Amino acid sequence: MDKKDLKLLEILQRQGRMAVSELADKVNMSDTPCLRRVKKLEQDKVILGYGAQVDPFKVGLNVVVYTSIRLTEHTDQSTALFESTMAQLPQVMECAVVTGAYDYMLKIVAKDLVSYEQFIKKSLGNLKFVASIETTVVLKPIFSRTALPVDQSPID
Repeated sequence: MDKKDLKLLEILQRQGRMAVSELADKVNMSDTPCLRRVKKLEQDKVILGYGAQVDPFKVGLNVVVYTSIRLTEHTDQSTALFESTMAQLPQVMECAVVTGAYDYMLKIVAKDLVSYEQFIKKSLGNLKFVASIETTVVLKPIFSRTALPVDQSPID
């Protein structure tokens, strides 16, 4: 990856529906080489996909929580089962392995706190290898970024 690739990534993260001709103009390239670079970034899985960013509050998802999970055991089987189960739950927006007192951190959205409570009881609370669940409720989201600071990358 070079500086042109990073510039393409920077632009596409903010405006993924841009026409190739407009994108090429912004990076001072002709259309064909620009499209070739974008396709290569997609093939190399640098660009993972394109999608609309939706305001959760405007679609009735008024509660955002961060949930810390501690497992009862740390076998390959239990962690794989936990991770695949989380991937199947549409309310779980992010799942990460973390260090410290907990094993996983989840970002979960819900309609309201009652819905979140039901989610915990029916989904997470039913998993026999979950030892503890701790929730932090977001009172007011300040900002959330989806665009990575690719211009900060150590590429020459």
